[in-house]
Amino acid sequence: MWVKSFATIRNTTAFIFNRIASINFIGEQRILRDFKGHALSIRLKYVQHKGVKGIRNRKSAYEQFSRDANETKTSMPKDFGEEVYPEDSVNLNDRVYEELVSNVMNISPTSSTQNVFVIQPYVKWGSERNTLSTPLDQLEEAKKLITSLPNWRVGHAIKIPLETLNRKALFGSGKIEELKKLLNEHNAKETLTCIFISKSTLSFAQKHFLEETFKLPVLDRYTVVIQILRLHAISAEARLQVAMAEIPYLWAQAKDANPTLARKQGYLYSDAQRDILKSRERKLRQELERIRDHRRLLRNKRKQKNYPVIAVVGYTNAGKTSLIKALTQEQNMQPRNQLFATLDVTAHGGFLPCNLEVIYMDTVGFLSDLPTGLMECFVATLEDAMLADIILHVQDQSHRCKEAQREHVVSTLQSLKNNIAGTHEIPPVIDVGNKIDLISSHEQPQPRKDIFYVSATERTGLKELTLEIERQILTVTGRRTITMRVRNGGPEVAWLYKNTAVTNVRADEASAEHLLITVVIDELKMQQFKKEFLSANHP
Repeated sequence: MWVKSFATIRNTTAFIFNRIASINFIGEQRILRDFKGHALSIRLKYVQHKGVKGIRNRKSAYEQFSRDANETKTSMPKDFGEEVYPEDSVNLNDRVYEELVSNVMNISPTSSTQNVFVIQPYVKWGSERNTLSTPLDQLEEAKKLITSLPNWRVGHAIKIPLETLNRKALFGSGKIEELKKLLNEHNAKETLTCIFISKSTLSFAQKHFLEETFKLPVLDRYTVVIQILRLHAISAEARLQVAMAEIPYLWAQAKDANPTLARKQGYLYSDAQRDILKSRERKLRQELERIRDHRRLLRNKRKQKNYPVIAVVGYTNAGKTSLIKALTQEQNMQPRNQLFATLDVTAHGGFLPCNLEVIYMDTVGFLSDLPTGLMECFVATLEDAMLADIILHVQDQSHRCKEAQREHVVSTLQSLKNNIAGTHEIPPVIDVGNKIDLISSHEQPQPRKDIFYVSATERTGLKELTLEIERQILTVTGRRTITMRVRNGGPEVAWLYKNTAVTNVRADEASAEHLLITVVIDELKMQQFKKEFLSANHP
């Protein structure tokens, strides 16, 4: 009897252990999976650092097992051409990481209502002075960044002259007192929830001093732009790039932290948090490299099919998507009057007047006064622009700072040329002045040879632009227009329609059995045609 009971216990224990096949950690749950894949979740607790909100003081079991599980987890996409990256290829919704971002970057849920006090600092003179746009124009762009977020509104906006942007306190003592008084006056009317200082990035010391002084969260341009990018990042590819863009800021804030004060201030990362950041950064770089590999594959396929590629670039909200829609007449495209509405590089087919099929590449917009590290995170997609045959530089002609925006895009393209391997020269650029329909009749620009004025929404000026695109494409790709005499109904006709752009077909007056077909053809296709149909042994 005793032996039988012992055997029963032993068999039962073996059965239980045999059914448990793996242990994974997802979010804040431990997942036990049996051999059928059934999962039992056991919620784990974590210990919050008592001195710093949201920062842990030790490597909890949850954090350690999460890293171990992520180290062994592999997920390879089958086909990156269509939303192929699964959501768990990199855990973008990791709660520990999100809490860290919330503390360091003051990232808020998009559903939360924010009443923002906007401050636009500007340097009156010296090397830091912005000579391309006025302080008022800079303030207007700062306000537009805030209103781009749902449920965010500008409670008050002010521009402040400074001698330099690098002071620890940013503002002088007198200006600090003025701002305190102004904040108290507005708080008496309606509660302000945060302060947006429209500066590229604020150092750790600057943010900490200002938050302690004003008793409100302080945001810089980097953190606000990250909020907007998070909102518009829909595809897995875009979400990966936005996630990567957050990492440099988090490391920079940690680097600036004073170790003797960081426990109170909350920016000195624990070993566990540093491991999380390093692991996340490594995985994101791996995924983004896979994106680049896939885009190289797509470019090679386009080269094999010999499609000319036209990249459309420009300042954010310049009307790039609207222009592509007008050129391709693709009704599925839905342009939006928002900053950073496009985060994915998408390909759209169209035809030139010579009937040559081309591909227009829609790209992410540029924005001034941002660290180059943020844009470098989008190099996987901007690479398509730098390796195109020609570039359309779309400019908002109705904007007061159009010259400053143009200069920023040009300088960004130059920096991208240096960062993208294999790119020695920027492709030929065609300047396009868009939104002329928003300009009053007496302010309409005079025709120029170096820029094409169009209205994508009104479809004006597109004929001249497409003719210039055609001219540039034929020159860059080595195509030429020729007329061939071929047999009517022969295989040559079918070959030409398949491999070239046929622009005209007419009967040969000298022979009823032949046709005169005008085509646009490159040298490689011309040699193939000669080899197949004009060789000595061809009947």
